[in-house]
Amino acid sequence: MMAWSIVDPVMLLAFLPVGLALNVTPGPDMLFCMAQGLRGGPRCGWAASAGVASGGMVHVLLAGLGLGALVAAVPGAFDAIRWAGAAYLVYIAWKTWRTPLAGVDSPPLRPFHAARQGFVVNMTNPKFILFVLAFVPQFVDPSRPVLAQFLIFGTMMSAGGVVVNGLVGQFAGRLRRHLQGGTGTERGLRYACATLFGGLAVRLAL
Repeated sequence: MMAWSIVDPVMLLAFLPVGLALNVTPGPDMLFCMAQGLRGGPRCGWAASAGVASGGMVHVLLAGLGLGALVAAVPGAFDAIRWAGAAYLVYIAWKTWRTPLAGVDSPPLRPFHAARQGFVVNMTNPKFILFVLAFVPQFVDPSRPVLAQFLIFGTMMSAGGVVVNGLVGQFAGRLRRHLQGGTGTERGLRYACATLFGGLAVRLAL
């Protein structure tokens, strides 16, 4: 069955710039992919991006099934997600601060681990949760299959996110080749990333 037989073509075209705006807006997902690219190279940057996209599809699926709306209706549940996200960002900030981005002292980072952590980062990212719950339903036609429409819009967002965040991770991975663990440049980038992660955690908490 063609996508335009499930989704109103006008709504599909209207959703494109909205989804793109979400993808190019800097946030925890993009920053995480950049940090993973710096730590493990381009492959880890792309793996982290794929993990982030997978988490996004879970949000979309839950929203399409109506469970996301239930979470939004229970303030305590959403606050729990928010605090979990803040705590995880603090953990990432601490790990980034302590772990060299490159060089012989840098522990190996596997793409699987980057993807798994990216999944967790997105699952606890309130920005994406709010976007799915607040904006996607505006493009959904109740007279058409609702879950299928959510999945189509979610696939569009996830595909765009994989490309944007993956390119950010790849650029960071290329930059990694010119770094050596313990140099001033490496420490500066590492501390800057850790500080940004910590700032995002404070923002979520407040």
